[in-house]
Amino acid sequence: MKSRFHGMRALAAGTAAGALTAFWGAAALAKDLVGQPTPGAIDMQPGVTPLREDAIWFHNVILLPVITVISVFVLGLLLWCAIRYNKRSNPIPARWSHNTVVEVVWTVVPVLILMVISIFSFRLLFAYHDMPKPDLTVKATGYQWYWGYEYPDQKIPEFISNVLPENQAKAKDVPFRLAATEPLVVPVNKVVRVLVTGADVIHAFAVPSFGIIADAVPGRVNETWFKADRTGIFYGSCRELCGVDHAFMPIEVHVVTQPEFDAWVQAKTGGKAPSPAAAAASAGAEASGTTPPAAAPPAPVNPAAAGSPPAPATTTQPAPAAAPAAK
Repeated sequence: MKSRFHGMRALAAGTAAGALTAFWGAAALAKDLVGQPTPGAIDMQPGVTPLREDAIWFHNVILLPVITVISVFVLGLLLWCAIRYNKRSNPIPARWSHNTVVEVVWTVVPVLILMVISIFSFRLLFAYHDMPKPDLTVKATGYQWYWGYEYPDQKIPEFISNVLPENQAKAKDVPFRLAATEPLVVPVNKVVRVLVTGADVIHAFAVPSFGIIADAVPGRVNETWFKADRTGIFYGSCRELCGVDHAFMPIEVHVVTQPEFDAWVQAKTGGKAPSPAAAAASAGAEASGTTPPAAAPPAPVNPAAAGSPPAPATTTQPAPAAAPAAK
């Protein structure tokens, strides 16, 4: 009776410890930072795009259980062989060397496992390449060692984004080596196409919360896309060993509302950016096949007004008088 009581008490203590561990684990998961790494976290960063959510589901629901079952099964086989077929337990070894059933099983079962994984893997890969109609295009160029961003739709020329110095990062209470001097600004709930290239060596544009990574290869333009479902600040970095200052190529993305994005565009272009209504009308005209009226040709530029030196003045000399005819 006493041993049974102690066994029940041990079971209750174990259950309580397991529940407490699960509680604290859930609490730690609930406190994961969004858009940046969480100190001490063991899971992936939370996602804010459909692609990231699908990738996390594929990892947690498909890959992790499969690899856990395989690892436990192989460990069990190793232990069973070590205990059952050691020299002490089995002094007379068997003389057979093949088993057709076992060989068929260990060939067919891995193939079936890979087929199941491939179904979900190909679906996710197709989603990454099946980009919806983009609402915004951004060009990201990797340099040694900073990023250059350009907005061709909004006529925003390339601007440079460097790592934020450590003293400024501490003053702003932002993560050092993740915060940047010039962030990438995009509107929320919009499909953003990112054209990625490199200017010198291979870099990589990666933002974990968006679930995207694309190589920036000189002479080649790769593309990826994302659609953030919430506003906030999200950090990434270069993912290729591009040189001595590889760790100083952060990516900072600000996801804002559409009015805030429009205001940012106006500030970047000095009020010369096309309005959203005009951009939508232009897109509708292109989709319907009609050609908008051509813009008037620009007025000729006055070289003097543009700062170039004025053309040298020319003077007209009177023609010499004709010589009197000789008599």
